[in-house]
Amino acid sequence: MALKVSSTFVLGDGCHGLTCNKSNAKLLFRSPRFLPISCKSRPKNFSSQNRRQQPKKASPELLPLNVNFPPVADDQDQNAATDCVSSQEGTESDADGDTSVIIEHSNVANFDGSTLLAETKSLTENVNDGEQLSNVQLKDLMGMIRNAEKNILLLNQARVRALEDLEKILDEKEDLQGQINILEMRLAETDARIKVAAQEKIHVELLENQLEHLKNEIFNRGATEGRDHVIYENENELLNMKAPLSQSSHTSSLNEELNALKKENMSMNDDVQVLKSKLSNVQEMGERVLSLEKERSLFEASLKELESGFAIAQEDISKFANLKFEYKALWEKVENLQTLLKDATKQADQAIIVIQQNHELWKKVDRLEASLEEANSYKFSSEKSLQYNEHLQKKIKVLEEHLQKSDEAIHSHVQIYQEAVKEFQDTVNKLKQESKRRARDEPVDDLPWEFWSRLLLTIDGWLLEKKISSNDAKLLRELTWMRDGRIYDTYLACKDKKENETVATFLRLTSSKTRPGLHVIHIAAEMAPAAKVGGLGDVVCGLSKALQKRGHLVEVVLPKYDCIQYDRIGDLKALDVVVQSYFDGQMFKNKVWVGTVEGLPVYFIEPLHPAKFFWRGQLYGEHDDFKRFSYFSRAALELLLQAGKKPDIIHCHDWQTAFVAPLYWDVYAPRGFNSARICFTCHNFEYQGTAPASELASCGLDVHQLNRPDRMQDNKDHGQVNPIKGAIVFSNIVTTVSPTYAQEVRTAEGGQGLHATLNSHYKKFVGILNGIDTDAWNPSTDTFISFQYSADDLQGKTDNKCAIRKHLKLSADGTRPLVGCITRLVPQKGVHLIRHAMYRTLELGGQFVLLGSSPVPHIQREFEGIAIHFQSHPHIRLVLKYDEALSHSIYAASDMLIIPSLFEPCGLTQMIAMRYGSLPIARKTGGLNDSVFDIDDDTIPIQFRNGFTFSTPDEQGVNGALERAFNLYMKNTESWKELVQRDMKIDFSWDSSAEQYEELYEKSVARARAAANRA
Repeated sequence: MALKVSSTFVLGDGCHGLTCNKSNAKLLFRSPRFLPISCKSRPKNFSSQNRRQQPKKASPELLPLNVNFPPVADDQDQNAATDCVSSQEGTESDADGDTSVIIEHSNVANFDGSTLLAETKSLTENVNDGEQLSNVQLKDLMGMIRNAEKNILLLNQARVRALEDLEKILDEKEDLQGQINILEMRLAETDARIKVAAQEKIHVELLENQLEHLKNEIFNRGATEGRDHVIYENENELLNMKAPLSQSSHTSSLNEELNALKKENMSMNDDVQVLKSKLSNVQEMGERVLSLEKERSLFEASLKELESGFAIAQEDISKFANLKFEYKALWEKVENLQTLLKDATKQADQAIIVIQQNHELWKKVDRLEASLEEANSYKFSSEKSLQYNEHLQKKIKVLEEHLQKSDEAIHSHVQIYQEAVKEFQDTVNKLKQESKRRARDEPVDDLPWEFWSRLLLTIDGWLLEKKISSNDAKLLRELTWMRDGRIYDTYLACKDKKENETVATFLRLTSSKTRPGLHVIHIAAEMAPAAKVGGLGDVVCGLSKALQKRGHLVEVVLPKYDCIQYDRIGDLKALDVVVQSYFDGQMFKNKVWVGTVEGLPVYFIEPLHPAKFFWRGQLYGEHDDFKRFSYFSRAALELLLQAGKKPDIIHCHDWQTAFVAPLYWDVYAPRGFNSARICFTCHNFEYQGTAPASELASCGLDVHQLNRPDRMQDNKDHGQVNPIKGAIVFSNIVTTVSPTYAQEVRTAEGGQGLHATLNSHYKKFVGILNGIDTDAWNPSTDTFISFQYSADDLQGKTDNKCAIRKHLKLSADGTRPLVGCITRLVPQKGVHLIRHAMYRTLELGGQFVLLGSSPVPHIQREFEGIAIHFQSHPHIRLVLKYDEALSHSIYAASDMLIIPSLFEPCGLTQMIAMRYGSLPIARKTGGLNDSVFDIDDDTIPIQFRNGFTFSTPDEQGVNGALERAFNLYMKNTESWKELVQRDMKIDFSWDSSAEQYEELYEKSVARARAAANRA
């Protein structure tokens, strides 16, 4: 996104700004936006001579400055910077002068070196799309960097001036506060003097009243006394009157002084009001000073980031020159290719026109030949018509003779036919009787597996509800297991009967039995599609279905999660029985549900425990997962015991049900439940479920006996127990999901701490490559994709590519190959290589689609940022969620699928991709190494080469494989098509894997029976 950056730096009164213009400059600043700040102060002298003067109010004001970055010459830049600095140094503030620091940033975003690199990459991508980096843009970028360096210098100078102004403002604040204190003291003294003057004025008024009274007495007094006496009295009175007169003059002087004090008081009140307003301004200035300090700290941080960013930018600029020449060469090649393409297109158009003309000529020739044949036939018929009529008359006579003879033969044949019909009826009756006899002995193969699974669950329900004995249940199970026609006939006969009559009818079938294949019970935390998080669910379902097709009785035990997909379970119902199991020193009840999933009988255990172990809204990720699944393992074995089952194999998966192995041998085998061999499969040794040893006691296991180096004690932390290690030690068969991964985990690098344990039990440890459900993943019947197709008709794949481009709003350029990636975004999957593959695909001229999400927050945020960056790009799209339907569409549409895993136990993605004709680009590790073979590897027979591989988990490895794939796609379309068809015909079904598991099961059971016979 292009940002217009405007910045202004005004230091003092001497520098009027730095102006640089550059339109659409792509600079991003990491520091937050700075608010406009203006600080102005005028020191005042509050002496007694000028205390009544009103101070001038200076309102803060910002100059509106819009500054851009122009590409100026080096000399002009230097002169501008020199003039600005010199003007700043020549400006000095005096007592009445203003000191201002005005800083404005408008529309400023984050800027650092990584952003400059990102913009460089965007420029590179534009060149890859056909745009050429011009010399003007490079010079502009250099000019921007020079201007930014000069702005850094100005920012440093502004920071110094701001600190100096801050000190001055603080000093002025202290002076103002002292003067305010002095004025308040003088104001108090003035108030006291006013009170004294008021009292004296009252006294003078009283004296004036007495003087008037004496005057009145003189005029009214009689003249009876002598003149001397009168004169004497008058003199006394005059003397007495002189005192009041002198007092009145003193009163007038007091009045004058009082009036002067009043005036002075009013003036001082005005000064106080002015000082209060100034103090409020100072307080506001203090607050702005604090904000200025915060801005200063932000300036320092941004300066450091700018310095580091510019250092990186300078290093990157040195690479532009080489890139420029490479871009020119690439552009010339593109132009050459375009010209060649135009020439080829013209030649192809001419060839098409010639072919069309040839087709028209051939049609004309065919019409001429047809007309010629018709003419010849007419000519021949006219010459031969007479001869033909004569010959026809002779044939009619012969036919009449033959007709008479045939009537006689027909009559004799009718008699023979009637005799044959009688013999046929007798034969049919004999065959009907024989077919009825055989129907009782041969299995019924035309019924779906859901029917037999429901029947098995019904029999187990009767046993748990105590309606039949364990022996009768076992015999009925085996009849159902064999798909015996008699039990099917019985089921039909009892369809409308009551339950007690139905049970009695079924019990009549228990007189004879034969033993079929093996009885296998899977105890797992997942099963697709009802409860699935990862590949474990697919394996449990796929392997169980394959074993069932091979004639074995297969059942599955799962927890009943609240978030289970109930719509994928058939005939789900709760049994009228409660199974109790031990946990934390007491017995807890469990509700048992039964249903069918993909035609398999499944038991769901719902613990009636106050902790609500499986009512959490998710399968995994709870703080008490160790307790949840150790409880389930114990409850599952208790269900098998109380149901009277005698399986040959109990197959548990991953650490969640690894507790089954030690529980079976330490708790249940001593109680007589010992018919089974234990098979344990670890799908990923990275997840081991370790916990403090004390928690193992909750499910009834002996911590003292099992927390030992040769039992369940973790090899890294001796204070913890490891369920995976316990399953390895206590199981009869230990498997993992590919042969290469089995070798990798026996090394210190890949064993996650369990390599020593695996090496000590290597004789029972084997790797078997997983398969995929070829019914669910079949492009010829897949309902999730827009167009079905097959290896013999690939037009549907092209149509699917067009459909997904339209759906994701990608460019409809048919010449670009589409690279897909469907994965969980976790470090194991090589997320840094996936990110690199996106950009490399664009550079090579392809399109990229990613489907997946991450449970790691910072990885999810990183890819969300990439998705936003490319949200409108014509050749790349990221969908950061899980979408089952979209995954099918991407498999069907993509030409290549990249899988750059750091390690991969098995991986099903590469198998599904080849099933849909998307060639895998994979790293040689784990199951990828066992299923993807490089087309250029001469050590591999050519019929087994099916993809592109690389060994080193780095960008160079990804580049090499991608470039070879693009080269084959672009330059040899016929070889590419043959490779796609060969990949689509590879058998990745569970048949081969199920056969290997079957062999392991049978060997283990045979060894157990031989040991029992010897005992």
